[in-house]
Amino acid sequence: MAAVSADPAVTADVKAEHWPAEGKIIGKKDKKAEDVSGFSCSTTTGFPRTCLIIDDNIQAAQIITLKDGKLLAGAMVPLISNTFDGKALELDGEGIAFADGAFYVIGSHGHPRDKDHELDPTNDAERIAAHIAAASQIAKVTINTGGTATVETTALSLAKAIQDQPDLGDFAGKRLDENGVTIEGIAIKDGQLFAGFRGPLLPGGHAAVLAVSLEGLATGGGLKSKVFKLPLGEGIGIRDLARDGDRILVLAGPGPDTAGAYTIFSWDGAGDTVTPLVSLTDIPDAGDNRKAEVILPLADKKFLILFDGEKEGGALAITLP
Repeated sequence: MAAVSADPAVTADVKAEHWPAEGKIIGKKDKKAEDVSGFSCSTTTGFPRTCLIIDDNIQAAQIITLKDGKLLAGAMVPLISNTFDGKALELDGEGIAFADGAFYVIGSHGHPRDKDHELDPTNDAERIAAHIAAASQIAKVTINTGGTATVETTALSLAKAIQDQPDLGDFAGKRLDENGVTIEGIAIKDGQLFAGFRGPLLPGGHAAVLAVSLEGLATGGGLKSKVFKLPLGEGIGIRDLARDGDRILVLAGPGPDTAGAYTIFSWDGAGDTVTPLVSLTDIPDAGDNRKAEVILPLADKKFLILFDGEKEGGALAITLP
């Protein structure tokens, strides 16, 4: 399947509006986040909404109150405490979903980012394994009345489910630039948890989504795992997933760390067919020079997009005609 282009008449009528952050969305070294990678709210209608956001370079998430037009930063929520050689290891949190009163924050389940190949597979094997173990977790968070949070201590992970899938297992533990496993989005629908993969990219221009039973994951029972192969285009992986009513929104973008087109698709979560909604290429302030990392439904045909590499996500609300 070729890369998807939106109808020019549609993109010409798309409205884009910046939504600022108030307070401070926190990232690495307590500075303003520049690697926002996951965002979800407890409802998809009305305002204000109680939400959770994560920067993939830290061990904590942050409570956000989403109002119509802005994001209000709240308290931090520690998620994990993994260390190696006395130093904290990040969760590499890449997606957040809400279901049945709780948020689920998923790590990438992948090799630590290593563009320059400074980590040696043999000499640094223990360090790499520790990073992957830290990233191969799912934290369950409940926001209590009064704004405090409770984090379930039972470790949840998709590591075994990934290893058991022929389309995914052979790529576990490999770097992203070697087509390695990297989860970048999560959605929950009809009792299933859907994890969307930036890598590995599958043959024929397909991207993988691993679906498991949420109850089975929580109880250690049967996961009923299944891999969906979505035809997003050559070199295109999943950058985020978000439930929107009876469908799942798929934010698609380049698999490798390269520039490329970003597109929003609609998916029913049941088959291997997707419907393109809009390409971000020609939308003002949302084009290929920005790395779209998060999608959040706001209302019918209105979505909030957050970007990797930008302070506090650089939130942009887009409205389709």
